[in-house]
Amino acid sequence: MVIGNLLDIHPTELKFTFELRRQSSCSMQLSNKTDECVAFKVKTTNPKKYCVRPNSGVVPPGVTCNFTVTMQAPKEAPPDMQCRDKFLIQSIVAPYGATMKEITPEMFDKEYGKTLEEFKLRVVYIPANPPSPIPEESEEGSSPTASPLEDGNKSTSLFDVTRSLETSKKSLEQTWSIISKLTEEKALALQQRQKLSQELDLLRKEVRGNRVNSCFLLLSALASFFESLLDLHSFYSLACTFVESSGIKIWEHEMVDIETDFFGSLPLGSPKSFESLRMNSFPLTYEDIASCHVEPNLPKSRC
Repeated sequence: MVIGNLLDIHPTELKFTFELRRQSSCSMQLSNKTDECVAFKVKTTNPKKYCVRPNSGVVPPGVTCNFTVTMQAPKEAPPDMQCRDKFLIQSIVAPYGATMKEITPEMFDKEYGKTLEEFKLRVVYIPANPPSPIPEESEEGSSPTASPLEDGNKSTSLFDVTRSLETSKKSLEQTWSIISKLTEEKALALQQRQKLSQELDLLRKEVRGNRVNSCFLLLSALASFFESLLDLHSFYSLACTFVESSGIKIWEHEMVDIETDFFGSLPLGSPKSFESLRMNSFPLTYEDIASCHVEPNLPKSRC
């Protein structure tokens, strides 16, 4: 620890773990042991190689603050792992309640009457992989015997490897069982799909057969209906011919609630010949003929 009148600095050196193509950081502590605010600023001889955060600030009375120095990834190792870079930490009394924004570079100028403290720190490299000590050989030239601790470590490592192999074997067996189950389920699904497709084809054939049968029945019904119409038409023709040849007149019979007869124009009880009946579009059925009163031709003066 570097002890000053304003700040105490710890550690006294900036130690970086040296490793090619990898950054390294170092943390520093500044302790204010006075009753006043102390401003500090950090400088270095190689600013492109190092990054300081924060590089300046204010330490309140009785408070300890930290700043971090980061070394860029080195591309090559220096000879004998020695570094000539240096750091300078300046400190000065600041006004009470000062903030980082109020800290300016002019505050650390060396002027007459200012109490400015400066500490220089060097940089030290620590190898990332220090060489292990080589054991001394015995007088007979035999290799050194392993300690019981090393034997125990080897047995433990072998046990861990065996255990990991067993675990991986079990996991592989479980994976194969799952794959076989999935394969069986896939085969069953394909069989069900083929069965469903066959049933669907049968249903389609049945529907087509039902449609043909229904069409045939409809055509048969229509044919019978038209045959009945032809028979009725021939009956109408024969009845009209018979009535005209005998000179019979038709009179309306028992039509009380209807104001006009089925011809639509003559009042009830009016005579009408079968000639006009044939010209009318209203169809004449057998029941209509039976419900009418039929008489032969009589003179104009009825008895």
